[in-house]
Amino acid sequence: MRVRDLPLSTAVIDHFESQGITELYPPQAAAVEAGVCEGRRLVAAVPTASGKTFVATLAMLTADGPGLYIVPLRALAREKYETFSDLPGVSVGISTGDFDSSAAELANNDIVVATSEKVDSAIRNGADWITDLSCVAVDEVHLVGSEGRGPTLEVTLATLGRRAPGVQIVALSATVANPDELADWLDAGLVQSTWRPVDLRTGVYAADDVTFDSEASKTPRAAGEAGDDGTERRLPIPGDPDDATDATDALVAEVVDEGGQALAFVRSRREAETLAERLSGVGAAPDVADEIRDLDDTETGRRLADCIEGGVAFHHAGLRSAHRIAVERAFRDRRLRAICATPTLAAGVNVPARRVVVRDQKRYTGSGTEWLPTLEVHQMCGRAGRPGLDPYGEAILVGDETTREELWERYVDAEPERVESQLADPNALRTHVLSVVASDFAASREGVLDVLDATFFAHGTPTSDLGGVVDTAVADLVAMGMIVDNDGLAATDLGAQVSRQYVTPETGARIVDGLRTAADVEATGLTALEIICDTPDMQDTYLGNRERADMYQFAQDHADEFTTRMGETDDFEGWLTAVKTARVLHEWTEGASAEELVERFRIGPGDLESRIERAEWLLGAADAIAGVVDAGAAVPFRARRARL
Repeated sequence: MRVRDLPLSTAVIDHFESQGITELYPPQAAAVEAGVCEGRRLVAAVPTASGKTFVATLAMLTADGPGLYIVPLRALAREKYETFSDLPGVSVGISTGDFDSSAAELANNDIVVATSEKVDSAIRNGADWITDLSCVAVDEVHLVGSEGRGPTLEVTLATLGRRAPGVQIVALSATVANPDELADWLDAGLVQSTWRPVDLRTGVYAADDVTFDSEASKTPRAAGEAGDDGTERRLPIPGDPDDATDATDALVAEVVDEGGQALAFVRSRREAETLAERLSGVGAAPDVADEIRDLDDTETGRRLADCIEGGVAFHHAGLRSAHRIAVERAFRDRRLRAICATPTLAAGVNVPARRVVVRDQKRYTGSGTEWLPTLEVHQMCGRAGRPGLDPYGEAILVGDETTREELWERYVDAEPERVESQLADPNALRTHVLSVVASDFAASREGVLDVLDATFFAHGTPTSDLGGVVDTAVADLVAMGMIVDNDGLAATDLGAQVSRQYVTPETGARIVDGLRTAADVEATGLTALEIICDTPDMQDTYLGNRERADMYQFAQDHADEFTTRMGETDDFEGWLTAVKTARVLHEWTEGASAEELVERFRIGPGDLESRIERAEWLLGAADAIAGVVDAGAAVPFRARRARL
């Protein structure tokens, strides 16, 4: 099927053809045959790089009104915004938190790119542009099954149908075991395919040998032995062949020597940096290094720039967003030879490589190490193979003789885990029951059940079970003072404000408690920060053993400013971590530089960036909540927010 045969404008067709897109991939053609250009709902479960974004673009360009593209991550939103903005005659808006258009501006666009949280917030606040939508494309729909953002995505899809009746939904995923159930839930057709534009070979390394699923084995040549292209190979492994890092080093260097690019996945930030420093020297990218140095002078930034000088970068959540953007773009432009990353890179942006090496298949969870989910490893492996550049992609899991068979069974032969709803989590259910009531979607228990009946959770849950968990959530919200249950359900002023500010009921309750307790303390800017940092919506900050005594002393010295007494908390360690976050933010507002804070408190520049952003949001929410609560004391939320 040709692009020129599609119901698109001549300008758009010319745009695609100028990019070399003239023929549809088989999964794309199947989507057209399934009616994606005719307003029909569709679930497309096809591999990475097989054209999912193009399918969504077709749906939005052929819809009778505006389109919405929902993504899980800001980085992915930015990438898709840039892609859609290149379409001729198409206006594009974005709403992610760091890049936001106003509601009025969003309403005037042909396509809006947004995170699921931003769409959920728009629905709660009655944004008019939501009701005008004709098509909604959902990227990474399998994340409905994730513990964090899954319930929000699920409820968002359920309520979109009420705000925009008849809306076309196109759900996309590369890794999902039960796409038929998702399609049944969404009342959609299903296009499922294993076709890829570049073949993927997945294998396991052990004892100086890689066994692939598509061939018997690949025994590396001796060191210095020329390959077909005349290049020398660095395998067998220098050092210990059973050492995972030695093996990863050699596997990355081999493909780089051949002119390819590599991604190496490890379990932690520290190990990503250490491996990048070890591999640095396989190439050179001084221009990218200079770009990184211009961003800041933190130790992390300097280490990243030094690695990039040698053609290798590291990538993890401790980097500033600007660092990560620069690394991703340089890799796509082939100015970097390799990236050493934590698994977060696999979940979002488009960074394909000829070879993916997964050194670590376990991670530390706080109480021990656990195997990574199969779905997560499949996402990493799916990054292998650059269309138009590679004859095939290789994904290699690094093991040894003792783990070879288990790695093969767990990740090569195994299907990804089934997508299961996480909406039954009590915190998630309270949040969304409050949203349903505060947004006037329901004014009774039966009404709440009716709204939630459209969720994936309800799709596989008996009505009696759903009623029981909803009753519990309602009782909890009544106890928190956020809804009233008098011949019907209604949000209190507090509950309505908590929902509008997009904080969880638990965070709202903690803010209210802090406001009331503040009457007995000397309320300062540090008080405001302590309250919002000791909430579920503020990300945890690492508290090292060496700084625990210092934080304890700081807490004692400022006890008169804190709303929680040291001996009265059920989770002292968690509260002390919140004190550290508050202290970091307090010193930031008092003029400390990012470089000083990163070095002194042993946090990444990206950690500081994200905490500042969350603090700004939570201080604004706390100030709004204070306006509807008779707190008895003034806490300077607004003043402290202004200094961030």
